[in-house]
Amino acid sequence: MSAPTVDVHAHVLLPEVDALVAGLPGLAEARALDARRNGPAALAVSGPMVRERAPRMTDVTARLAAMDAQGVDVQLVSPSPSHYHYWADEETAEKVFRRANEATAAHCAQAPGRLHGLGLVPLQHPEQAVRALEHALEQGLSGVEISSHAPGRELSDPAYEPLWTRAAQRGAIVFLHPFGCTLDERLDQWYLSNVVGQPVENAVALSHLIFSGVLDRHPGLKLIAAHGGGYLPTHIGRSDHAWSARSDAGAGCAHLPSSYLKRLYFDSLVHDPHVLRELVRVAGADRVLLGSDYAFDMGTEDPVAALRAARLPDSDFHAIRGANAAALLDLA
Repeated sequence: MSAPTVDVHAHVLLPEVDALVAGLPGLAEARALDARRNGPAALAVSGPMVRERAPRMTDVTARLAAMDAQGVDVQLVSPSPSHYHYWADEETAEKVFRRANEATAAHCAQAPGRLHGLGLVPLQHPEQAVRALEHALEQGLSGVEISSHAPGRELSDPAYEPLWTRAAQRGAIVFLHPFGCTLDERLDQWYLSNVVGQPVENAVALSHLIFSGVLDRHPGLKLIAAHGGGYLPTHIGRSDHAWSARSDAGAGCAHLPSSYLKRLYFDSLVHDPHVLRELVRVAGADRVLLGSDYAFDMGTEDPVAALRAARLPDSDFHAIRGANAAALLDLA
């Protein structure tokens, strides 16, 4: 029996979280920053797009119908990154992650076997991170979703060591999905905030994890990078050169940076069959997972066709289509 087709990059919208933060100090400021980073033209398109697609990310019946049309058997569902709310104080942050975890679990529970979920961790309060992870696992979720950084903190920050330790111990998935790019107004036209910003943020975050030695200290960490890891996998040779040529670049990690790509997982959402082939070459076919970014417009409506377009060997195609994720999620 062949493995199910598993999409590891699919989102849920959580009105419960929106209701929790509505009107709180800090939300308006965070939205103003988001507006400044994206620019007015992008906001004018994004608002109607999200409203039109919201039913597919809130109603389980609509989600299952879309999955059936795509030929997807299982989704790993993560909250929309708009729910991170890394501006929130400690009390609010705890309420956010608890409500997000519980609401995501409730959504997935409506289709057991077909939907698995991820919770949230308040990266702005590292002391809450392990508690948030444990809460997510208590709800029956498979792990947590995080952004590429929190205000003033990179993922290489020692404050996150307990999170990596516990995630590795528990076999929990950590899904790295950026939200917002610190290049700010430089990307405020033509939706560059997402087009360029997301792959930049992926590359920066993964570089912090690699060069700082996080992956040396936590070899069992199950980390999935969205958007194929951004720009890093296709330019990893530059990282290897720096590690070999400069004492400062090579000081933090034990091995060539490219070797760590085989310790990470990546989704297949790169929008180019040649880039997908290169990702498979540098990371290994066993480290790439099907991803669609359901149901946003920067995703793909047919992730299996996008994978097929890369013309990979049959064994690699089926591994990425679902076998790798089925093993990672321990699907029976």
